[in-house]
Amino acid sequence: MTQERKRVSDSPSTGSVPPESEGRATTEAPPGFAEEEATTRQSAETLVLAVPSPGAHRTSAQLTIIAGPNAGRSHSLNRGETVLGRGREAHVFVDDAGASRAHARIVVTEDGRYVIEDLKSRNGTFVGGRRVERAELKSGDRIAIGSGVTLSFAILDAQAERMAHQLYESSVRDALTRAYNRRYLVERLGSEIAYARRHAAPLSLIMFDLDHFKRVNDTFGHVAGDDVLRDVAALVSRMIRTEDVFARYGGEEFVVLARGIEHGNAGRFAERLRAAVQRLEVCTGSQVVTVTISVGYASLDELGEGQRTPEGLVRLADARLYGAKSAGRNRAHGE
Repeated sequence: MTQERKRVSDSPSTGSVPPESEGRATTEAPPGFAEEEATTRQSAETLVLAVPSPGAHRTSAQLTIIAGPNAGRSHSLNRGETVLGRGREAHVFVDDAGASRAHARIVVTEDGRYVIEDLKSRNGTFVGGRRVERAELKSGDRIAIGSGVTLSFAILDAQAERMAHQLYESSVRDALTRAYNRRYLVERLGSEIAYARRHAAPLSLIMFDLDHFKRVNDTFGHVAGDDVLRDVAALVSRMIRTEDVFARYGGEEFVVLARGIEHGNAGRFAERLRAAVQRLEVCTGSQVVTVTISVGYASLDELGEGQRTPEGLVRLADARLYGAKSAGRNRAHGE
């Protein structure tokens, strides 16, 4: 075996998880997900557009959230009409209860000017502190929508646009695994719970931890430990849906936040994750390392009305993760 790292194909399984669905990139939803309602919000992946090529010489308009949930996220205005709001039809999702489903739109005129128009929103659209029905935007203008979301409008060249994209990614991603970081998860969890409560929608949290991870570091070294974390994260990233949030919670502990998923389906997905990791072989140096995970999962509708908070959902999933470890590890626990 060469020193270069490569992923070894998952070995066939005699269990209940189809082996052909693991260990490779796929856009198919996990079993049990097909009956769930399609997402009504766009994820970070769908909103972050392609980074322009280094040689591009052009300017474009960009919106950057500077106050409110997802502060720092940028959206390129590369279409003739861009709708802002918290509904399915919005191109830029505004995570605020005071925003209308289709709150405002930005259109590009034939002569290249950018104009914002209020779409008869309940609470109005503000530019520079002034409520407007229709106004031309200038670079540097600030747009307020809802009760707590402010966006900055700017005309940028390709290099500045690329830098804004990179800065946002580095602020919300874990450097080693490329999963979202804990700060982003906490922020997103709060907005997802608010959305689920508003729309009576299912929401589940899956928390898993690598079993005996210290032994990997002690036996194979910390470089091997990093390789394991990186490959496990890559595997899970390929298995989740676009609207799910996958984050590194700390050390060897990870979280998947799954919206629109009933408790039973969350359990099936948790078991699928566990089985896939068990089959994964990680090549690191001249060694092949295998690991297992213990999984705890919980759903928002299991909690009482006063407990439906980010802390309450995390606490329940964490308790079940501890239960899976106490029961012998390498298992999923959701009761």
